[in-house]
Amino acid sequence: MNAKALLAIAAFAAAASAGARADEADGSQYALKFEGTRTRAEVMAEAATVSATRSTEPAGSRVAAQPRSGVDAKAVRAEAARALRLGQIPSGESGRM
Repeated sequence: MNAKALLAIAAFAAAASAGARADEADGSQYALKFEGTRTRAEVMAEAATVSATRSTEPAGSRVAAQPRSGVDAKAVRAEAARALRLGQIPSGESGRM
């Protein structure tokens, strides 16, 4: 490269970097200001009641209780074995459709 091209690149870089330093970095001019009307004790009392009444269980996470049956488990197994022997329960890949 020749000297003119290097000088042009350096001038452009200097102009671009000068524009980047034009503003403050923290952005404090955009900060919001709040004026509270409640006292600290009022806010603390409200926070205590909310945590005492709120459930920590996520919504919809309950599982339905298992239904109770009066039938003995041995009787159910015996009936299933009898139905399988009689061919009432399909087994394998060639089951009823």
